[in-house]
Amino acid sequence: MKAQKQQIRQQIRQKLNNFSKEEKNKQSANIWQQTEQLSIFQNADIVLLYWSLPDEVDTHNFIEKWSKSKTILLPVVVNDGLILRKYSGLSCLKVGKYGIFEPSGGEDFTDFTAIDLCIVPAVAFDTQGNRLGRGKGFYDKLLSRISAPKIGVCFDIQLIENIPHEDWDIKMDLILSSQNNKKQLKISHIHS
Repeated sequence: MKAQKQQIRQQIRQKLNNFSKEEKNKQSANIWQQTEQLSIFQNADIVLLYWSLPDEVDTHNFIEKWSKSKTILLPVVVNDGLILRKYSGLSCLKVGKYGIFEPSGGEDFTDFTAIDLCIVPAVAFDTQGNRLGRGKGFYDKLLSRISAPKIGVCFDIQLIENIPHEDWDIKMDLILSSQNNKKQLKISHIHS
């Protein structure tokens, strides 16, 4: 299974290398437009997001826009796990482990029951809600502690038919990509 996952990661990485910045921006904008139309997002006060890397659905403008009216949480890598901190503007970000921008200073956010929605990246998602991360298991550990609905966001080329998964892998309730236009999953309890 590990070899299968690694093969999928390599295939997706190759596709992303050939993916233009313009297409990434276009698909990112489409995904955030879909997100903003979801009642689960509109009603959420505290949202877990991520500060995107170049090969992920771009979150920078979306975070900046919504941090004025919602509490936006971002993950921070500490040892072999993730902690959460509030986003309080670009000036609070510093480069963390793996070159990811993370909020510096401020208190750790530990009230996981207060989180209304999680929006999560991945290397790939499948149509059953399975997520393939970068292989460290950081998100699975974190998401297992949060009961809020989980939305996976990805470029069209990252949505595949089937991802090998383990029992402990955390499934998404909804996957949003540019092409699938609110792909509702069988396991979903989100109502748009």
